[in-house]
Amino acid sequence: MPGLTLVISPLISLMKDQVEALQKRGIKAEHLDSSMSFHEQNIVFDRCLTGECEILYVSPERLQNLDFLKFSQKVEFALVAVDEAHCVSQWGRSFRKEYYEIPSFIFTLSRKPIVAAFTATATPQVRKDILQHLALKNAKVFVQGFDRPNLQFYVKHTGNKELTIIEFLQKHQNESGIIYCSTRQQVMDLEKVLQRAGYSVCRYHGGLTPTERQNNQNAFLENRYQIIVATNAFGMGIDKKDVRFVVHYNLPLTVEGYYQEAGRAGRDGKKADCLLLFNPMDIDICLGLIEEGEKGEDVVAMEKELLKDMVAYTSTSDYRNYILKYFGE
Repeated sequence: MPGLTLVISPLISLMKDQVEALQKRGIKAEHLDSSMSFHEQNIVFDRCLTGECEILYVSPERLQNLDFLKFSQKVEFALVAVDEAHCVSQWGRSFRKEYYEIPSFIFTLSRKPIVAAFTATATPQVRKDILQHLALKNAKVFVQGFDRPNLQFYVKHTGNKELTIIEFLQKHQNESGIIYCSTRQQVMDLEKVLQRAGYSVCRYHGGLTPTERQNNQNAFLENRYQIIVATNAFGMGIDKKDVRFVVHYNLPLTVEGYYQEAGRAGRDGKKADCLLLFNPMDIDICLGLIEEGEKGEDVVAMEKELLKDMVAYTSTSDYRNYILKYFGE
């Protein structure tokens, strides 16, 4: 299609990674983010206006920026692609209210572009929310299917998670893996435990500096570390093909969050293990995370319902079937 493609993406790191990958393939792609100077942003605008850029990545917040709105009146968008579209739904763990403003932005354009929305994990309810909140009328909906046959799912009920994780890692010597923890403190504590046990491990959480996060992420992607211990701040858009295991050290808050994170394993199509360690005390940790911050009672109640689905997963006899039914298959 002639014209510029606009990709709306939730994370700066995700935008940068994807633009870099596109440029390596010879595709003219650029991004705008808040760390760029006025001059740098103007260079990007000029490239878009002169046809030197085919795909432009922005965050949803950028759509409210006055300079960007002026620019959008001068350029013709052929396609607006909303990435990680589950962020539009309050039923998803990654809810971003800024996604609600996307239809208002599209309405300001002199010519309405094709609008497409993409996500890897969306229940029927979330798919309904995407159509409603992005104002996609008479849209064609494509659902590829959620089954990943090469992933093996396990739940281990344990009172000693440190011992259980060491036993598990002994069966995965020299294999690349991700271990998710609920809190920053747990990330740091487990990193020390694994380092003492002789494992090559680094950490990733929202409390690190952007430079440290990026360095650790790159080191893991380049196999300079075997294991990365992280909060759910790590992973959206990460495409490391040879991750042989994903362990959830704590109970995730939602089945969607769990499946999205577990799905970072085995992207090369080879067998990979997805292990969830469960202790009833995890439920109290999750409830504490749900109730922190300023949320309405309806949101808290909804998140507790989603947690019930996650707790039920830990006691099922067929993990794969439970997940597929949850996503409407």
